[in-house]
Amino acid sequence: MLRHILAGTLVATARLVTGAEARWVGCRPSETRRIYIANHTSHADFILLWSALTPRLRSHTFPVAAADYWNANGVRRYMVKEVFRAVLVERDSVHRTHDPVAAMLQALDDGNSLIMFPEGTRGRGEALQPFKCGIFHLASTRPNVELVPVWIDNLYRVLPRGAILPVPLLCSVTFGEPTHLLPGEDKKSFLARLHQSVSTLGASCAANLC
Repeated sequence: MLRHILAGTLVATARLVTGAEARWVGCRPSETRRIYIANHTSHADFILLWSALTPRLRSHTFPVAAADYWNANGVRRYMVKEVFRAVLVERDSVHRTHDPVAAMLQALDDGNSLIMFPEGTRGRGEALQPFKCGIFHLASTRPNVELVPVWIDNLYRVLPRGAILPVPLLCSVTFGEPTHLLPGEDKKSFLARLHQSVSTLGASCAANLC
């Protein structure tokens, strides 16, 4: 019961602070298994994207989040595990105690969707950083899962690095056209193509074409 109350409160707060508008320009909401691939500029990114989904989709869409940040204290740990039911990833590969891809695959195999930020670390709201290879391993292992590019606009101004309280500003979450790993496509080509699809979505939003 508490989890549902907190989830509803977070959704309402995210929408109030950001005026969050979900723009489905390349697809429609669907219960098909998906990996939402988004740009990353704020710790609130996955909260806003998750809030942009329909209630039914939110119930089986799990963010992939950094374990070191979300396990830093009891409040964050409760929120990420009990409310968002995130798949936590240890970013320090040297001291990693589990295979992060295996945890993501298990979530997909259980019929869920994922929210991922392939840059791996936050940018500054400008050009996308290179994508890490985890998404390629997921796409090649589960080729039937849809990959949906997403552009989160303006959130880096709402909650910039080091900020504690958000600044109310209008934001949007734009969902592009789903794709898959193409037959015979290698890792470098796949990552470049996926990177371009998210970048193009961002450019369209900047030009007010979304």
